[in-house]
Amino acid sequence: MSAAALPLVRIPVGIVVERRKADSPWVDFVWRGVAVLPDEPETRPWTVLREEEGTTLFYAGSATVDLYPSETARYHDNLASGSPSIWIVLAPAEGAWPYTVATATADPAEGEGFTEAGANLVEAVPMPEMLREAIESFIAEHHVEREFFKRKRRQADPEALARRQHEGGHE
Repeated sequence: MSAAALPLVRIPVGIVVERRKADSPWVDFVWRGVAVLPDEPETRPWTVLREEEGTTLFYAGSATVDLYPSETARYHDNLASGSPSIWIVLAPAEGAWPYTVATATADPAEGEGFTEAGANLVEAVPMPEMLREAIESFIAEHHVEREFFKRKRRQADPEALARRQHEGGHE
């Protein structure tokens, strides 16, 4: 793995998941990520935080929000959006619980990329203030403005089709 692929900052977070009773004949519950806790709590994964009327909140486990210098423009866009988010990714699991915490990210493109695996649950949740401040500091220290470079296309040659060799060797 190259040094450029390693995160410069890793911020530990806790993931809160909601299980809601489904009004469906096909599934019993609907699961979704609902919050990111600043720092990593000293709580066992899948600890019940609250139960009320068909809804249960769990501390699902921990993750790290990794920050890369090459992605500062995306972090900046996230913060400038008016509602900064962290994307929680839950992957299907075998065993006592149907999901496991796969990752958490502040990069909107990375969060969207995790939706391509159709079985993952991906939720954008509000970014805690502590995380927003850490990401702002990271951007201030590592962001390099890159000039947009538009490629020039080659001009089409209108005579190219006229000179093309036809099948059978005849023009």
